[in-house]
Amino acid sequence: MKFLGVAKWEFIEKVKSKAFIISLVLMPIIIVAFSVIPGLLATKPDEHSITIGVIDETNDIFESLAARLSEKYKLPDKRPNYALRRIPVEGDLATTKQIANLMTANDEIQGYFHIPVTVYDSGKVEYRAQNVGNIRIQERFSRTIEEVVVGKRLSSRGYDPKLIRNLMTDVDIKSIKINDKGEEKESGFLETFFSAYIVIMMLLFLVMTSGQLLIRSVVEEKSNRVIEILLSSCSARDLMTGKILGLGSLGIVQMMVWGLIGLSVSLQTKGALFTPEHMLLSLIYFALGYLLYSAIFVAAGSPVTTEQEAQQITTYVSLFLVFPIVLAMPVMQNPGSIVFRVLSFIPILTPAFMVMRIPIQMPPLWEILSTIGILFVSSVAMMWVAGKIFRTAILVTGKRPTLPELIRWVREP
Repeated sequence: MKFLGVAKWEFIEKVKSKAFIISLVLMPIIIVAFSVIPGLLATKPDEHSITIGVIDETNDIFESLAARLSEKYKLPDKRPNYALRRIPVEGDLATTKQIANLMTANDEIQGYFHIPVTVYDSGKVEYRAQNVGNIRIQERFSRTIEEVVVGKRLSSRGYDPKLIRNLMTDVDIKSIKINDKGEEKESGFLETFFSAYIVIMMLLFLVMTSGQLLIRSVVEEKSNRVIEILLSSCSARDLMTGKILGLGSLGIVQMMVWGLIGLSVSLQTKGALFTPEHMLLSLIYFALGYLLYSAIFVAAGSPVTTEQEAQQITTYVSLFLVFPIVLAMPVMQNPGSIVFRVLSFIPILTPAFMVMRIPIQMPPLWEILSTIGILFVSSVAMMWVAGKIFRTAILVTGKRPTLPELIRWVREP
């Protein structure tokens, strides 16, 4: 049971460090800030009116468009959000566009819309600006121009566009989440998204930091020959198991503290950001996922001899957790997709995809049990492989072993 002594030493040494204590408090703040601040900035209202030019070849849309925009979009001080500036067609259209381009370049206008005379038939409008990445302007103007054009079409056919607009009142949809017991609970998009996003970010951070600590610990002990002294008092398997369990316990403590913080915030605010059931399953997937990733870190990192190589190994392995984050939005929209369900059964991706899917839509019980079983078997198998490599690699210095050599180490009794 010497591995328990190694695990205890690794845990106590790291838990007493200032870096651990700081990360325990600071990382939840950073993760929440990275998750919430971009959304707040994206929805932040403008502080002043934005001047937008309009080339209206129809000579019939500009006034209605200005009135609708002034009615729909206002600044916090109730002033119109957009100030429209008519750009009359002088000479040919190319000359007018050149004038509008110079106005845009000189910051007289933010950009301009070109409404062609064929807009009633084609429905096509052009927008030119120095910054065409402002989706808010394009979306709002597109929707409002469409309303005006549809209104003009209705008027030309004898309908009253104002009456039809009053009849077509905007509908405000409230999201109500139904769990597998048929119980209802109000839940919005951001609440559901961030409950999954925050957990996967915590998992990514813990795997990266713990994996880096694990590899660096091995590299340091190899470089200063401490590893030889350690092996004189315990076996390589005990040493590897102790390191994984010690740093794994450290990560689980962090996860539990952060989970309790999130759960208490949810209970205080009467929200559903985290539930005990979700946190328990996330903790199970995290623990098994951490064992799997730790074994991979040991297998890939024990042959290296420098800090630079250790950092490269950590980065490459962590990319497997970045991949699910890239797919966070598609998973949010359709967590039951056959593609994401299949990816959930790939052991190295299982922890990330399952902790994302669980808060959004609880997978069937057989899926949860199957993925946990596959993850457990994979973790045990990978730890066995890592133990074989670790046993030989920790005493090897100089040239890095090749892949055939690593395979030979694994196959050795």
